[in-house]
Amino acid sequence: LISKFWRLTGLSIATWILRIPLVCLNRRCKNMMRNKHLSVILTAGLTIVFCLCMIHSAFAGSIVGWGGNQGGEATPPDGKDFVAIAAGPGISLALKSDGSIVGWGYNAFGQSTPPDGNDFVAIDAGGISPQPIIPSGYGLALKSDGSIISWGSINRPLDFYGGNDYTAIAAGDGHSLALKTNCSIIGWGDNDHGEALPPDGNDFVAIAAGSDHSLALKTDGSIVGWGNNYHGQATPPDGNDFVAISAGYGHSLALKLDGSIVGWGYNSYGQATPPDGNDFVAITAGGFHSLALKSDGSIVGWGWNDRGQATPPDGNDYVAIASGFSHGLAIKRTCEYVLTGDLNDDCKVDFSDFEILAANWLIDCNLDPSDPACVPK
Repeated sequence: LISKFWRLTGLSIATWILRIPLVCLNRRCKNMMRNKHLSVILTAGLTIVFCLCMIHSAFAGSIVGWGGNQGGEATPPDGKDFVAIAAGPGISLALKSDGSIVGWGYNAFGQSTPPDGNDFVAIDAGGISPQPIIPSGYGLALKSDGSIISWGSINRPLDFYGGNDYTAIAAGDGHSLALKTNCSIIGWGDNDHGEALPPDGNDFVAIAAGSDHSLALKTDGSIVGWGNNYHGQATPPDGNDFVAISAGYGHSLALKLDGSIVGWGYNSYGQATPPDGNDFVAITAGGFHSLALKSDGSIVGWGWNDRGQATPPDGNDYVAIASGFSHGLAIKRTCEYVLTGDLNDDCKVDFSDFEILAANWLIDCNLDPSDPACVPK
């Protein structure tokens, strides 16, 4: 599976690492990463993060949006310097290469107005699903010092927790989660179904927050769930071969080590029935739809599609995806610099460029017998 990720350069690797935040890198967590599969992933992740430090200045991306756009949430700003995206109900956020955040969409509660600063490393967006005329929403951001900041309609800061030992964040409808450096989880916010009360333990490597349920990926590759389980959304399948998780309104998704996807929970629109295949590298669950990024850089969608949210744009140059309640976002890979010989604008010179060159390099000795390639018989 790791080899598949190398087919997408730059931001795709960053996206995968962000979606699977294996960032519990203290000694205690590393000692627990004895499972073969997760150990391989962690090793590859560390290598990729190191490489990102070198390629970060050369790769960035623009954003495209589709689906519901009542508040402008599917109309992203211009620019080619975005490295991460997040989508909530009527709200969109993007992290830029300089560490700042931009937001767009509904803003009645300030949810699309992120704080100033250039020290952010991760983002997420949540809020009440857009049943009201004006949906509420909020944003979460992780800073480089390990602290968390929030804004918008559900602005519940971590004053009662404090600290700067957080490594990942997840925003649900009214609750939030954070992963700590010791691989434990904390939760806060709405807790009507126990969604903000994570299980004990120091063996978690990724978190996901849905409408009112939560998921966590463990170091052994298994998944645990808690919160509202009316549709079975908090009861993940058995197994120890999972590498990524995503929680939607009432359904959940997981990416397996072999590149396939499984889904469970509410499925009236087919949102929990992913397509077959073993070439997926990222997943995201929305309101009643789902999206997946493939190893060739294309995106597939399934589920409810009343606003086109499950119909992503064509193309093979996408490196990150995000789902709101009824809209989708994606980052397109772009090069900041002109690369001589890069004929297909994929930020590299390889055999695909020579194929283009060969297909368009026409030599006609009848028209130009002086061409050096025209040697008399």
